[in-house]
Amino acid sequence: MIERCAGLDVHQETVVACVLFGSLDKKPKTSIETFSTTTTGLLALSDWLATLQVSDVVMESTGVYWKPIWNILEDSFHLVLANARHVKNVPGRKTDVKDAEWLAKLE
Repeated sequence: MIERCAGLDVHQETVVACVLFGSLDKKPKTSIETFSTTTTGLLALSDWLATLQVSDVVMESTGVYWKPIWNILEDSFHLVLANARHVKNVPGRKTDVKDAEWLAKLE
């Protein structure tokens, strides 16, 4: 189990990030933020994840939108790229925030 992990729902102009953290024997706390996909926004995402002491990040993206995010985060975090087809088929998920939270729980 991972004590501090993040799920990223990646889009062309935004990244919705959900961090789950806390003791493994209790329900995790959740922190959710949305960042721009500009370089400034992605650096802010990296800083936010580091501030929350995240170790592992899983992201979902269609197309190539994940690549700049991967490039900025790869030196600081353990990254996983989820196949959007595999994680989109979960019933009941309808928002970017719920997608990001679901991805964090998968990690």
